Amino acid sequence: MPENKSDIRVDNQWTIIKLLRWAAPYLKRHDIDSPRATGEILLAHALQCERIDLYLNYDRPLNGDELQAFKSLIQRRIRREPVAYILGIKEFWSLDFEVTRDVLIPRPETECLVEAALEILSGPASSQSWRILDLGTGSGAIIIALASQQPRHRYFASDRSAQALGVARRNARRHKLGDMIQFFTADWLTALNPKTSAFDMIVSNPPYIPSPVIRGLQPEIQDFEPLAALDGNDDGLGCYNKILGCAHRFLEPGGVLLLEIGHDQQDAVRRIARDCGHYDNFGSGKDYAGHDRIVWMHRSK
Repeated sequence: MPENKSDIRVDNQWTIIKLLRWAAPYLKRHDIDSPRATGEILLAHALQCERIDLYLNYDRPLNGDELQAFKSLIQRRIRREPVAYILGIKEFWSLDFEVTRDVLIPRPETECLVEAALEILSGPASSQSWRILDLGTGSGAIIIALASQQPRHRYFASDRSAQALGVARRNARRHKLGDMIQFFTADWLTALNPKTSAFDMIVSNPPYIPSPVIRGLQPEIQDFEPLAALDGNDDGLGCYNKILGCAHRFLEPGGVLLLEIGHDQQDAVRRIARDCGHYDNFGSGKDYAGHDRIVWMHRSK
């Protein structure tokens, strides 16, 4: 594909199939993962169609504006901008979520946290309406997924970023759940009064990557995703210390706390919980790759 804007001409007869055949090796040369799929996704986005439509209309030529739009998307990707930010959308729990650079891109492993919470919510103890809080909600993916599956409960979500909360609110409205979830600005639990705010369940996917490790992550993460949603301090445990140190004050007796963790952090998080002396009935779960990913515990009665 021509590199200069002036070289893009309709009479080059860049058809859909020719562009796809060009894009895959070009992206591969720039070390982009899944180059064929990436080219298809970006071309479908440029043409505002579904990926299957590319092959149903493979011999259709593109006009100059379409070529320029596709070229712009390709350039953004080879600068290592994540596809989710380029598209402005990411699927999670079979729901489409708006994502901007103000929020972390939802990961498949976080669905394991949703699954664990839903399993608890399907039990007899939750037959009555529960109050459920999502700490550091970001895009709102976790709390919206829960509310979409269990609408009888009352949902709350906080984030210290006003920009992130704006994204979460839009996602809640997108899925017609805006009236079911109360969003508020808070740095963890600091904005709440334990005398008036008690929850049956608190869930969170806090930042847990050790600060020194972030510098070695792929550019898509360290250069584009919000640092505040990644950085767990030098040992990756800073946010767990904060949450576990006070979450019991905001849980009903027997209330459950569920946390996503790094693959090697289960023992450390359990130790923090034990040292607090306010939790029991510890449990853990693995992600789809078999790594430790979820821990849960109950407030001691």
